[in-house]
Amino acid sequence: MDPRAIRERAERIRQHVNPLSQRYQKPICPLDWGQIFPDPHRPLHVDMGCGPGRFVLNLAKRDPDWNVVGLEIRQPLVDRANLWRQEQGLSNAYFVFTNATLHLGTLFAPGTIQRLTIQFPDPWFKKRHHKRRLIQPHVVPTLASCLKPGALVFVQSDVAEVALEIAQLLGSHPAFTPPQLLDHNPIGIPTEREEHCYQQGIPVTRWSCYRRLDGA
Repeated sequence: MDPRAIRERAERIRQHVNPLSQRYQKPICPLDWGQIFPDPHRPLHVDMGCGPGRFVLNLAKRDPDWNVVGLEIRQPLVDRANLWRQEQGLSNAYFVFTNATLHLGTLFAPGTIQRLTIQFPDPWFKKRHHKRRLIQPHVVPTLASCLKPGALVFVQSDVAEVALEIAQLLGSHPAFTPPQLLDHNPIGIPTEREEHCYQQGIPVTRWSCYRRLDGA
C-alpha cells in the first residue's frame, strides 16, 4: 500500500475496538523471528497494546541491543508504525497486528520475553464491558509461560482501578513476585498518554513485578 494511504488510514482509525468481535477471534500463524530480526537472540521487550507505537520506536533507538515488539489490535496503526520503523531504519523494532489476549502464546515461545509493558490499556469503564479488557484471568498463565524467569513486568494507567486489577490478577499467580507500587516509570521513556497526564496533572498508577526465578 502507498505510504500516504497507510498514514491516512491510521488517522481515521477508531479509538476503541471490541476484541471480542468475530473478526478478532481468528487464529494466527506463528512468526519466524529469525526472519524479522537480524539477531533474534537479543533480549526481547514486548509492549502489549502499543497504540501508535512511538514508545516502541523510541525504546528501540535507545536500546539497540534489544529487540522490541509492539502488539496492537488496530491494524492501520500497526501498518503505519511499521512504515515509521522502516523509514527510521530500526531493524530491532517490529509491530504485530494481533489480539494479544488470544495470541500471545502463539507469537512467543516459552521463556522468551525479558521485559513486558502494559501501558494505559483501554479501561472499558462499563461493568458489562470488563470482559473486553486486555488482561483477563485466562491470559495470566500464558504471560507466565512466555516470560523468562526474572523478567520485568511494568504496568501503568491513569485509571487506578485498571492498573490495580491487573496487579491483583498477576499477584494471585505463583509465577509472579508481589506487585510493588511505583512513583516513576522504570523504563525511562514516556508514552504519549503518559506525557499528556504529566501536562494535565492527571495521576498515574504504576507498579511492577517479576517473573519468579524458580520457574513456578
